[in-house]
Amino acid sequence: MFQPQGFEQRSIITSLGKMVYYTATGSLWQDNETPQPERETLVFLHGFGGGSSSYEWSKVYPAFAAEYRILAPDLIGWGKSEHPARNYTIEDYLTVIREFVEQTCTTGPVTAIASSLTAAFTIRVAITHPHLFKSLVLVTPAGLSDFGEDYSRSWFAQIISIPVLDRVLYSTGVATSGGIRSFLEQRQFAQPNRIYEEIVATYLESAQQPNAEYAALSFVRGDLCFDLSLYIQQLITPTAIIWGQKSQFTGPDIGRRLAEKNPQAIRVFQPLEDVGLTPQLELPAVTIGLIRRFLPLLSDKRIQHSVITIQK
Repeated sequence: MFQPQGFEQRSIITSLGKMVYYTATGSLWQDNETPQPERETLVFLHGFGGGSSSYEWSKVYPAFAAEYRILAPDLIGWGKSEHPARNYTIEDYLTVIREFVEQTCTTGPVTAIASSLTAAFTIRVAITHPHLFKSLVLVTPAGLSDFGEDYSRSWFAQIISIPVLDRVLYSTGVATSGGIRSFLEQRQFAQPNRIYEEIVATYLESAQQPNAEYAALSFVRGDLCFDLSLYIQQLITPTAIIWGQKSQFTGPDIGRRLAEKNPQAIRVFQPLEDVGLTPQLELPAVTIGLIRRFLPLLSDKRIQHSVITIQK
């Protein structure tokens, strides 16, 4: 699976099994002869979908490696991490996100940069364990059942809930090169011409890992969805949100409604024109620029928590 230059694979053991992550090492990013001050940590957390993994952030996080300690995990059930054969629950992912931060970030709170449903999970972890997080930069944070929507009742979720048929559909319609490309074109990217072969090949490799269907099917069935609007008002961690205007799962109106429920914590809501669910893959340079803009804003103690900037 793709691994950027100057990064190595490491792992920790969580309550659900081995969790692989990538971090910067060697002279490409650091001058080993000069003493380095303790650097702040950025944790990049990928979203869910057939073939998802930390690759989703691999065009972004190297840009920060010279200044920050970078951690980019494959969540349990995805990428190169362990794939327990189980029906995954919301609590599973709240637990492993918390365990990952607790085990790898022992010197102080971190900034989490997360996308889609995982970003929504990260909000919930930050609510219950605020001491773990300095700030959040979130791309399309949605529980996918927000404001009373019920994704699990959609026709596709109902079909995927049929035993045996679910695994047939996964093996023939998801875990294939054509299935991956179709999903990326129709659901994840605003512009199909931005999808290149490396993206398809890496997603496919992740989707074909042994037992990869368990996490993916739990997601597609709606087992992991929840109403983020019921939680977001409890968030106290300074947060910035990026939202692709052409996100197929939840549009920017949902994002604005979520942001407006907690202007004390959510300081920025930034929509992006002509981009879908994953601007970190579709427009990585723009995403890097926005993260760089947001990090000092979220760290500035002179800015009161009552301030929110919603760009339209």
